[in-house]
Amino acid sequence: MRYIDIRTELPTQRLVSLDALRGFNFVWILGADGAVIALADMLRAQGGSLAGVGTFLRDQMTHPYWEGLRFYDLIFPLFIFITGVAITLSLPKLVAREGRAKAYLHVFRRALILYALGIVYYGGLSGSLDEIRYVGVLQRIAICYLAAAILFVHLDWRGLVTATIVLIGGYWALMTFVPVPGVGAGSFAPNANLANWLDTQFLPGRMWDKTRDPEGLLSTLPAIATCLIGVLAGLLLRNDKVTPSGKSAWLVGGGIVMTAAGYLWALQFPLIKPIWSPSFTLATGGMCLILLGVFHQIVDVWGYRRWAAVFVWVGSNAIALYMLNALMGFNVPAERIAGGEFGEWLDALLLPGVGVLIVNLVALGLVVALAGYLYRRKLFVRV
Repeated sequence: MRYIDIRTELPTQRLVSLDALRGFNFVWILGADGAVIALADMLRAQGGSLAGVGTFLRDQMTHPYWEGLRFYDLIFPLFIFITGVAITLSLPKLVAREGRAKAYLHVFRRALILYALGIVYYGGLSGSLDEIRYVGVLQRIAICYLAAAILFVHLDWRGLVTATIVLIGGYWALMTFVPVPGVGAGSFAPNANLANWLDTQFLPGRMWDKTRDPEGLLSTLPAIATCLIGVLAGLLLRNDKVTPSGKSAWLVGGGIVMTAAGYLWALQFPLIKPIWSPSFTLATGGMCLILLGVFHQIVDVWGYRRWAAVFVWVGSNAIALYMLNALMGFNVPAERIAGGEFGEWLDALLLPGVGVLIVNLVALGLVVALAGYLYRRKLFVRV
């Protein structure tokens, strides 16, 4: 039995736009964020209007402490959303080919591997059991994938819509009306809300923010809803009764409505990524729909693919690159290539901060080079 496949070809009938969007998302995780931050710091050092641009760029590459929504906050929801879209493209073929029982086995096995990789990503078993981070990015992806895949097998699109509404609405009701000991009901403040309290009481191991975890127990419910929004988007893309351009239009239009609804809901329940608030779920879900619609129209409908080649390379081996970055870090060889005295020389010759920018660009270049090599050699690591 193979648990991780290294395949010599991509599965047929893939959406190129989905691989491109996945790659676009992972490029920010794998180094583009550092390059933008380095550029932002250079601009801030110049003063004047450039400093304002630099501050804006830096803010967009960081998470707010609690409330708010910036570009960097979209990366994780987009990761989960894409997982949902991919379920609709791969799971029906697996059920048709091997039957529902073996499909379940595949889903559970893949979820378990993703969860285990998440444990490894945050340090594995290198410390005591109390130091293991049992929740995290890949762990949440694993849980969302497992739940969404099972629901997808058993429900039609109406049932999936209902499940999405129940998850978001149920989470809102719990967070709004269930009182927290010593705090009361309806509080969404850090360390003073139901999600954080449950993590403090019942979440084992190490919490990311010491007293709470942004990938905690209760907030996984709306994250599953994000994955189901991706499933529904995938069902639309598989619908032969809708024209290709019509699919893009529905995605973008639905995304605009959902994003607006999220911001309206934020008037009552603020946009808070660390607890995946209902308003955050809708707003980011809508943005994911818009991005998928735009990528689908440009790449799959109009056929403009050359500009997205780098994203397709990265997206085709996203998890492998993600884990490599965690285990060795592409910045390590980049520092040896362009850091140290060479970076200091660039700072003196051009502008302070150029050396850091070049190191980040070299790291990103190494990611792209490896992704391109694997793609050209038709080597695709699949969990």
